[in-house]
Amino acid sequence: MLSLRVPTPTSFRRLHAGRSRLSRDCLISYSPSFVNRGVRLRVRSTKSEVVFTPTEEEEEEVTLPEELQPELMPKHVAIIMDGNGRWAKNQGLQPWDGHRAGVEALKEIVELSGRWGLQVLTVFAFSTDNWIRPRIEIDFLFSLFERSLKSEFQTLAKNNVRISIIGDSSKLPKTLLRLINEVEEATKNNTRFQLIVAVGYSGKYDVLQACRGIAQRVKDGEIDVDEIDEGLIEQELETNCTEFPYPDLLIRTSGELRVSNFLLWQLAYTELFFAQELWPDFGRSGYIEALMSFQQRQRRFGGRKS
Repeated sequence: MLSLRVPTPTSFRRLHAGRSRLSRDCLISYSPSFVNRGVRLRVRSTKSEVVFTPTEEEEEEVTLPEELQPELMPKHVAIIMDGNGRWAKNQGLQPWDGHRAGVEALKEIVELSGRWGLQVLTVFAFSTDNWIRPRIEIDFLFSLFERSLKSEFQTLAKNNVRISIIGDSSKLPKTLLRLINEVEEATKNNTRFQLIVAVGYSGKYDVLQACRGIAQRVKDGEIDVDEIDEGLIEQELETNCTEFPYPDLLIRTSGELRVSNFLLWQLAYTELFFAQELWPDFGRSGYIEALMSFQQRQRRFGGRKS
């Protein structure tokens, strides 16, 4: 076998995983790498095999779709992953089949977010309002979340991804709580990309727990009432786990036009995009469409551009 380390040819940088036959005895395969943000090329023949891998400089390159402009990419994207149940019903399947498909859709979006240079992705996995659902569905959701976290943890950690879980954890299963603590502790120093999963979360809950925290600090004499301002409240919100607590873009799937009690404080100046696809059908093309829409907007934050 012959292995060569050479710069990745530009023409291969936007290839999807696959393979092509150059001749009867020569096959080329290529696969984008989430870790290296490049392309690995492998050429096989009856006599030898040549492996092309990105140089160190190219490993740092963010491989964006040609439709997107790197200087206009958002730092923080939040997603309301809606439509698993309706997707399952449309397919003649059970609700939990829709949730399984939703996990697969999330894996793709997480990978694309990291590859395209986003800093933070926050996803709405389970709302405080979802506790009214049938107990069998709730138990399945938490079991699925625990299994998915276990199976993906090592891969995400190896890719320098920090994982954070926000929300009211008081009702979560003990086994899931232990796993969450383990995952957060193990990835807390990772710096490439942060995945925030909102479980047992709502925007109202977040503001309420922040107010309670501030009230307790006033009661304990740590701060004076006159010191309470927006900055202090923001420090107490659950999104204080990230350097970029305010989403630049919120995506909601399934065609619904509401924010459903998600990140109510943090969405003050967030751009909104409502996709028609149900969450399991939302993939690369839908994500590009949402990001293109974001890049075409003018963000004034209350000001006026002359």
